[in-house]
Amino acid sequence: MRTPMVKREPTVTVRLPEAWLWAVILGGAVLGLGAAFAVGPLADWMTSLFDSAPGPLRLAAALPLMWAVPVLTLCGGVAGAWLADTWRKENPVIEVGADSVVVHDATGGHHIERARIAEVFTDGRELVLRDADGTEHVRTRVDSGLVGRLQSAFEQQRYPWRGTVDPHEADYTAWVDNGPGLDERAHTLLRMRQRALADDRTGAADEARDELHTLGISVRDRGKTQQYRKV
Repeated sequence: MRTPMVKREPTVTVRLPEAWLWAVILGGAVLGLGAAFAVGPLADWMTSLFDSAPGPLRLAAALPLMWAVPVLTLCGGVAGAWLADTWRKENPVIEVGADSVVVHDATGGHHIERARIAEVFTDGRELVLRDADGTEHVRTRVDSGLVGRLQSAFEQQRYPWRGTVDPHEADYTAWVDNGPGLDERAHTLLRMRQRALADDRTGAADEARDELHTLGISVRDRGKTQQYRKV
């Protein structure tokens, strides 16, 4: 007797939609087009008020309209393309499959087997995938506009989606240097991580986070404050 085949859901990929990125590029071009008609009056107004105007503004205002329109539209489009590319790089590409999840972000690629995932949720503007023992496999920043798509993808593949608040929210404590509740090694790592974040050294900050995890401590950021939870 043949064993019936179980239908598997296809992998769902969540990323910033191309339409959103093109909207930023086109929005920049439209702003550039509007600027072509506004730079002249703006330069005149500033000159009458302050006897001068910034050099780039005077240069743009000196262009004939037939040149200002294409030049400033192009400049706006280029600026929009740069913003769109930055936005794209800041957001991960997440492949939600039946057996595993793959996250591609600024730190590289992360492959997590489904059996190791006990909780999936967003915590502020971060997506978190956590093990049953509290270990965080992934904590990566995502745009708030992707939360609905992420929820749909994980629920479609029947992962344990826990919503938009950390299930252990009440267990986090704001870190105070040398405060009670942590040993010296944990404080040292939190100091290192705080300095790394202040210096924009994300790699060093991630290394400190990983070491804290080995000590059974989960850490997250709220503004410029680190918060921790013992797992």
